[in-house]
Amino acid sequence: MSITTVGLDADDTLWHNETIFRLTHDRFVDLLTDHDNDLIEARLAEVERRNLRLYGYGVKGFTLSMLETAMELCDGAPPPRAIREILAAGREMLTHPVETLPGVDEALAALSERYRLILITKGDLMDQERKLAASGLGDLFAAVEIVSEKDRGTYDRVFARHGTGAGEAVMAGNSMKSDVLPALEAGAFAVHIPYAITWAHELADAPENHARFGALESVADLPAWVEQRST
Repeated sequence: MSITTVGLDADDTLWHNETIFRLTHDRFVDLLTDHDNDLIEARLAEVERRNLRLYGYGVKGFTLSMLETAMELCDGAPPPRAIREILAAGREMLTHPVETLPGVDEALAALSERYRLILITKGDLMDQERKLAASGLGDLFAAVEIVSEKDRGTYDRVFARHGTGAGEAVMAGNSMKSDVLPALEAGAFAVHIPYAITWAHELADAPENHARFGALESVADLPAWVEQRST
């Protein structure tokens, strides 16, 4: 069976993202000096998990979760300086320069010569559109799908809409939970390309023995991997 379509995740697959979140996360912890760091970490993780179904993924939801965590830890009255710092940190994240990962430009250029490329990413619509435009990669994609969640149904619909079905598609990304497992469930090939930091909510075990699963060290290795399975 030939491969016609390659889906790619955006954040931490094509450009840096989680490192920016971690820097803001550490900045937030430093603001609440009257509280134990472990308590702040645990409460923020709990609030983020609770809010995902309401706010979705991305900077705006993260900023709201930081504000809510500060309110809870400070009995509804966090210092005004902390509120100002949290809002400023959120704005800075939304204007942070986009830095593509090593090998991305060359890998996507090579893939686009033979396959239909689809960007499949979660997150805030405006922020993801901004990052794609700033990356200079937009012209290489035949379609862009910014979705609220990545599950089997998402990959079924996207690969049917923009390709020849999941059976002739590959999905590549840094999240085992979002980019690999549901794509395999839909019948696609799936490639895990790890990033230096993985958000706790995206962790999952690898499907080591799955015939359609691959693990690569770098996106630079993706064109060769796809080609081997297209012949």
